[in-house]
Amino acid sequence: MYDIDIREALFDYLDDNYGKNRILEEKVMGRSRADLIMVLPEQLIGLEIKSDADTYERLKRQVRDYDRFCDCNYIVVGRSHEKHVASHVPEWWGIFQVYMEQGQVFVEQMREAKPSPKCQISLQLRWLWRPELNHILARNHLPKYRHKSKAFVQGKILEKVSPELLKGQICDELFERDYTLWQDGFYEES
Repeated sequence: MYDIDIREALFDYLDDNYGKNRILEEKVMGRSRADLIMVLPEQLIGLEIKSDADTYERLKRQVRDYDRFCDCNYIVVGRSHEKHVASHVPEWWGIFQVYMEQGQVFVEQMREAKPSPKCQISLQLRWLWRPELNHILARNHLPKYRHKSKAFVQGKILEKVSPELLKGQICDELFERDYTLWQDGFYEES
């Protein structure tokens, strides 16, 4: 199976099994690029796709980055990886297998993901654009810090907002993100 076949089947599976979600594709995180980040109301789930044609060459670095940026993670594989994929990811990673039988594509959860012990909310906060950070400041009745750097604002948010509350607010902002504003040049992604 090719990447495009896996993605299409996976999108349907995620919609059917996770309720309200938003998928962000090709999101930069550390030195890697996440294939998919699924935004849920209180959680960010990383999904790394390894099609039948892919190797594990970059996976060690990808695992390190996914673990730092996402609350939990899944590796999504074609049938050629089913027997050995578990030995290439930590035990807290979940595994989805996508395969075809009699012309029909199936997604099977082989192992459920557990929380990443290395996840850092400070890194998740870096995914937000400045206007989204400003919205979090306003929601928490914090000063606007108009003339301060983005890093300064992120630090103040981390200092003043509890991680439990902040997690939901980060997810809310990513749910509501309007990429047409970015495409039109109103916002910068970094």
